[in-house]
Amino acid sequence: MAVKLKLTRLGSKKHPFYRVVAANDETRRDGRPLEFLGYYNPMTDPAEVKLDAEKVKAWLDRGAEPTDTVRALLKKMA
Repeated sequence: MAVKLKLTRLGSKKHPFYRVVAANDETRRDGRPLEFLGYYNPMTDPAEVKLDAEKVKAWLDRGAEPTDTVRALLKKMA
């Protein structure tokens, strides 16, 4: 069972809001996550990204793989 750091979509139609979560790679996009790590709001200018760095680092140390989008968000935060 592999773990991925990925986005889950919230918000209403045409106003997306995303949570960054750690979830099993077989879990559907909005399925139950293992842990919430932060959020990403692309509707603000500039886009608002808030992540718990300690939790993210802990999951990456355990071998979790970020998706391409989450990897880009992590690079922005660094």
